[in-house]
Amino acid sequence: MYLEEILNRSYGFNTFRSGQKEVISSLFAKKNTVGVLPTGTGKSLCYQFVGDNLEGNVLIVSPLLSLMQDQVEQMKAKGYKHVIAINSFLTSAQKRSVFQSLNKFKYIFISPEMLQVDYILNLLTQLRISLFVVDEAHCISQWGYDFRTDYQKLGEIRSKLGHPLTLALTATATAEVIKDITDTLDIKDATIYETSVDRENISLKIEASYDDLKDKQKSVLNHLQTLQGPGIIYFSSKKLAEQTADFLKLNGIPRVMAYHGGMTQEDRILIQQQFIHGQIDYICATSAFGMGINKEDIRFVIHFHMPLQMESYLQEIGRAGRDGKQSLAILFYSPGDENLAFQLVEGELPSIPQIDWLYMQISQQEGKQSIDSLLNDQLGEMGAFSENQWRVTRDYILTQLVQQVTLRQIIEDFKTFVIQRKNHKFKKVYELVHFIKSSECRRRTILNYFEEPSKPAKMINCCDQCGLDITEFFAKEKHEVLDDELHDWMRKLSNLLSPVAKENVGE
Repeated sequence: MYLEEILNRSYGFNTFRSGQKEVISSLFAKKNTVGVLPTGTGKSLCYQFVGDNLEGNVLIVSPLLSLMQDQVEQMKAKGYKHVIAINSFLTSAQKRSVFQSLNKFKYIFISPEMLQVDYILNLLTQLRISLFVVDEAHCISQWGYDFRTDYQKLGEIRSKLGHPLTLALTATATAEVIKDITDTLDIKDATIYETSVDRENISLKIEASYDDLKDKQKSVLNHLQTLQGPGIIYFSSKKLAEQTADFLKLNGIPRVMAYHGGMTQEDRILIQQQFIHGQIDYICATSAFGMGINKEDIRFVIHFHMPLQMESYLQEIGRAGRDGKQSLAILFYSPGDENLAFQLVEGELPSIPQIDWLYMQISQQEGKQSIDSLLNDQLGEMGAFSENQWRVTRDYILTQLVQQVTLRQIIEDFKTFVIQRKNHKFKKVYELVHFIKSSECRRRTILNYFEEPSKPAKMINCCDQCGLDITEFFAKEKHEVLDDELHDWMRKLSNLLSPVAKENVGE
C-alpha cells in the first residue's frame, strides 16, 4: 500500500490506472522500462511519480514543441516550480539564464534535435540525470507510424549521458517496434509492460456510404449538430481541414477551428489551449494535432479520411473518453479512399529516381566539397524533395558516412530502406482497409491485430457490427432542442387542424 499512500497524498488519486504501478515499481527497482500504455492512461504520472522521489534531474525527450509546452504548463499549474522546456520559444536572454542554472531544474523537457547541439549536450552531461524519459518512443522505429530520424540518435546520446535509468513510453507498439526501441536505446534488458489496447468506453463505428467529399462534409455537420461534444475531426489534407472548418462555421457551428502543421507554432498552441479550456468545441485537424493533449472530456473522434495504419487509428481515437465516460469513434470511408493513403505513403520518402539524381549530383562535386556541405537545403529544393524527405535522406547519408561506408553503398542501402519501408506501409494500409470492410466485431479485429486475446462477453454499444445505438451519444441539450421543436410543430399542426383553422381554410 506504500505506493498508493504516496499517490493519494501527493497526487490526489486513490488508485493507479492500468500499467502505472507496474512501470513505477520497475523504475524504483532500477530497471530500464518500456511502458506501452494506451492514450489517456496517464503516462506522465509515471515519470513524475518516480522523479519526485529520486535525487538528480529528470530529462524528458519530447517530439513536439507544443507537446512540451503543454506538459510544462500542466506541471507548473500543479505547483512544480523547477521545470523547463528547452526549445525555440525561449528568447536568447532566457536561454542564457537557463543554461547558467540548468542544474536547478528538476524536470527538463527537450527535443531530440536540441540534444544534438554540442553545447547543450555538454551541459547535460554535467548534471546527475537520474531518469531519462523518451516520450512517444515509437518515433524511434522505422516501422513505427511516426518515424523520426532524430529519435534514432537517442541511444548514442543516452550513452554520452552515462546510461541513466531509462523509461520509454508509447501508446501503441507492435513487437517489432518494441525491439527497435530497446535496441536503439541499448536497453535490451528492459522490463516491458504492455496493457491492453482496448478502450472499452470508446464505441466504434464505420460509415462507408459516402459518394464524395461534400457528402462527407454534410455528415460531419449532421454529427456536430447532434453529438455531445467536444470532438476532433481528423483529415489527411490540410486544405480540406480548413475548408471543412469554414463550411461548418457557415452552417451554424461557430466554435470550430482548423489545426495543421502548416500553421505557425504560435497559432497552433493558441488553438490547442483554447480547445483544452473549452473556448473551442471542435477541431478539424491533421495528425499534427493531439499528441499529448491533456483533455479528458473529448466525447467523439471522427476520421474524415482513413488513417494510414491501425496504430495511428488507435492513437487518434484514444484521445476520446480519457475521463472514462462513454465516447464514440466514427471512421468515414468511400471506395477508393485508400488511394489517398497510398499517395501519402509514397510522399513520405523520396522516389528511387530522386535518390539516383542526388547520387549523380554529389558524385560530380565529391572531392571539391564535403558531402555535409553539399547536402544543403538548396540541393534538396533542386531535387524536389519535401522537407521531410530531405531530412530523412540527409540524416541517413551523413549517419552512414560516419561509419566509413562508401557513398555508392550508402545510396544502394538507402534505396533498399526506402523500398522496404514503403512496402511495409502499403501493407499497413491494406490491413486497415480489411478492418473497414470486415463484417467481424471491430474490437475483436483490433485485438487480433495486436495479438491480444478476444474478450468473451459482448459489450453494450461495442461497435456497428455488434449493435450500436448512436442516439446514446447525442447531446442532452440537443435532445431537448429537438423535443421543443417537435412540440412546436405539433402545436402548429394541431392549430391547423382545429375547427377554426378548418373553417378558415374553407373560406
